[in-house]
This record gives sequence, structure tokens and C-alpha cells, in this order.
Amino acid sequence: MTPTQLAAAIPKAELHIHIEGSLEPELIFALAQRNGLSLPYASVEVLRAAYAFTDLQSFLDIYYAGASVLLHEADFHDMAWAYFLRAKADNVVHTEIFFDPQTHTARGVPMAAVINGLSSACDRARAELGISASLILCFLRHLSEEDAFATLEAALPHRPRFIGVGLDSSEVGHPPSKFSRVFARCRELDLRLVAHAGEEGPPAYIWEALNDLKTERIDHGVRSLEDPALVAELARTRMPLTVCPLSNLKLCVVRDLKDHPMKRLLDAGLCATVNSDDPAYFGGYMNANFVQTVEALRLSRDDVITLARNSFEASFVSDERRAELMAKLDQAIVS
Repeated sequence: MTPTQLAAAIPKAELHIHIEGSLEPELIFALAQRNGLSLPYASVEVLRAAYAFTDLQSFLDIYYAGASVLLHEADFHDMAWAYFLRAKADNVVHTEIFFDPQTHTARGVPMAAVINGLSSACDRARAELGISASLILCFLRHLSEEDAFATLEAALPHRPRFIGVGLDSSEVGHPPSKFSRVFARCRELDLRLVAHAGEEGPPAYIWEALNDLKTERIDHGVRSLEDPALVAELARTRMPLTVCPLSNLKLCVVRDLKDHPMKRLLDAGLCATVNSDDPAYFGGYMNANFVQTVEALRLSRDDVITLARNSFEASFVSDERRAELMAKLDQAIVS
């Protein structure tokens, strides 16, 4: 089995997936029709043609427009279930899903509709597909910390349904330290902590995520290579990086996938993982990211296995579940 074939076939975890970013144009139009909404696009094809991004902000503008069709609990369930079916096809056996409640509550959508819809899809994925899944509530960093506090309080009645919090949206100009107090409160609540840093923002943002927010994972982190001291610290602590290659390409973080730093991250001993980020917008789900990265960088069989192992090591599962997932991987490698 070639490294490319192995990348597609082996079990893996996805740790950086924005569920709103899995909303395909076809489902956007279907939900708009179901909810009696009109869209500023004439067709699925016209909407998909608009997915030509020059940077993170140009993507976010259309991302939030697409999310406007999500109004009811069933909408969130259907969106997540569509993702789970694609994850199953890509041999994803565990996933930790980001969701952005502020995107929806600002439009008057109840917090319960968001969380209950997503949670019911997670339960269904476990029962019908054998995929374990958890939810991570993300704060929008272009909004205030006060807004993040309000969002956290609104979500706490649903605390059993999400395992952690994250920080996403526009990175430049919104350093992690802007949210130091709300993350301190989340630590008191024993929530798992992650944050986007070092995609468009500088390595200093990664340091802030580590030191100010006390995060347990860094989402993206590709610019860490610009700071040798940071690379050494990430390697020493085995701090996971949830890297999203096709997203980096689509948002012009790299000009060509052959220029992607994934191989250098692995060679530096970092706990890098492959993920899809916003797959409906960036041209590929888990296996597309994995396979295209392997081909572009000519990754070895050992690199592929390391990336899969890293995904399980970096996940927020129990030790028992992690051992089970590693065993699945070992079996797939030898079969």
C-alpha cells in the first residue's frame, strides 16, 4: 500500500472542523427553502463560484452568510449528520467539532437549538456509524470578551453536551490575550481549552495562547516555524497543532501545497495533525487534505502513520478510548 493509499485507508481523528464550515451549497439552498429564506445567489453553482477567497476575512464574510439558513434544532442536526456521513467515508473514527453559537444567537436562534441539534447528531453518529464525537464551543474573537462571557453563561445549562472551548474567527488584531479572563473562568469549569493561533497571526499569538490562555492544543500553528524558541517549546511539551493544509492553501497562507510546512513540522518533532477546517469552502474533507498533502510533500509511510497517531494522541478522549483507537490503527497498518 502506497503512502497515499494508506492515508485514505487508516482510521484517524479530526480535531479541527468547524461544523458551520461543512455546510455545502446544496444543503444551504435546501435549508433556505425549508425555512422560507431567500439567498443572494441565483443557484448552487453561483454560490460555489463565490468561494474564491484572498484571505481569512473574505472567507468569513461568505461563511457567516451561509450560516444564516440555520434556524432550528433540525437544521443543526442535519448539517452535522451530513458531515458525519462524509467523515465515515474518510475513515474518521473520532472527531471533536467546533461550533460558533454567537453566529446564531446574534440572529435570535436559541442556544438550546444549536447545542441540542448538534448533540443529537453526535449521539446518532456513535450509534449508527461508530464515530465518537464531542463538541467544542468557540468564541468569536472579533467580538468582545464580555460577549464571550455572556455566551459561556448562556451555554452552561448545556454543560454536559460540550467538552471544551476554543477561539476562532478573525485572527489579526485580536490576540489570544484579549480573552484571558474568560479562559480563566473556563479552566475553573474544567473545560478543555484550545485556540486558533499562528495561521495569519504571528508566532507571538501562539505564545499568548500557551501562556495566557493555557491552551491544550493550538489550532493551525503553521507560523510557529518562524520562531525557533517556540518550535523547541512545542516539541518539548508535545503541544498538538491541528493543521489544515487545504485551508492554508485556499486562504493564501501558502502559495502552493508543495510549500506547506507540514513536513518541516513533523521533522521538528512537533505533534502535528491533519484536519479539514471548513471543508465545504476549502475544497476537501479529511481524506482530501490527507491525500493531497502526502502527494504534494511526498510524505513517507512513516509520516502518514505518525500523523494518524498524533491525531489520537492529541484528542480529548479517555485513556481507554485512546488505546482502542491506537489498536485500530495498528491493525489497519498490518492488514
